[in-house]
Amino acid sequence: MAAAPSDPVRRARDLAGLFHADPDVFARFAPAVPDELPAGPRQLLAHASHMTVAMERFHGGPVSLAVAARTTCADGRYAREILLARPDGRVVQYCVVRIDLRELPAADAAAIRAESAPLGRILIDAGLLCEVQQVSLLRVRAGPELAALCGPASTAETFGRVATIGVAGQATVELLEIVAPGSAG
Repeated sequence: MAAAPSDPVRRARDLAGLFHADPDVFARFAPAVPDELPAGPRQLLAHASHMTVAMERFHGGPVSLAVAARTTCADGRYAREILLARPDGRVVQYCVVRIDLRELPAADAAAIRAESAPLGRILIDAGLLCEVQQVSLLRVRAGPELAALCGPASTAETFGRVATIGVAGQATVELLEIVAPGSAG
């Protein structure tokens, strides 16, 4: 069962828990509001748009996708843990996405499973009517597992968000998106 939309910490822990046995070892989460975020993270997170677009705009070009892990949940939803990186290889975002692929056209579900492009880019290119909803900001203190994924500067505090994406009116995607420490100024 998904966490209540009003509890961003619980939502973040639930998504991180898909790939990390102890979400508190992975990272510590606390609610945040836009005014608490420095300019770079605020620009990247405090909006209701696809993070792919925000990351590409902020970093001046496309970002690449690396899938760290994937699983099929007990209820049949597909989940993956990903890193987005700039062309120079520097990680700029950590993300967990849990998606009900049964709610998407078969070709788009196959493109997502192919793991060759960020989810937002696939949804945008497919022309699907998508709405980023239930956006809640987070203050994130990276633990050793998140630091190992994002790089050596990743023990610093950073920020993230949880959100859902509605596709054609159906809540289809749940997201935990964390700006890699040090990557947003």
